Amino acid sequence: MPRKSYPSDLSDAEWKSIEPLLPQETSRGRPRTVNMREVLNGISYVLHSGCQWSMMPHDLPPYSTVYRYFQKLQRKGLWQSIKKILRHRQRKAV
Repeated sequence: MPRKSYPSDLSDAEWKSIEPLLPQETSRGRPRTVNMREVLNGISYVLHSGCQWSMMPHDLPPYSTVYRYFQKLQRKGLWQSIKKILRHRQRKAV
């Protein structure tokens, strides 16, 4: 059963713009078991609400997983690219 959406969730258009920037799953290591859109929705929830990572709703991926991906994307510098794309979309829409 799909979960109820939060106001901070990515729209389909935002997800479509961001998805190509994310690291692809490799054939080495463990297969990815988490939905990356839900991970980004979890990150967005924390950033929009200002709550602690451990206070994320339970219908999103585990906070430890979401935080680990947040750190990984931060180290790779992808947040700058993601913010740039979303800012451009927002300005274009206005």
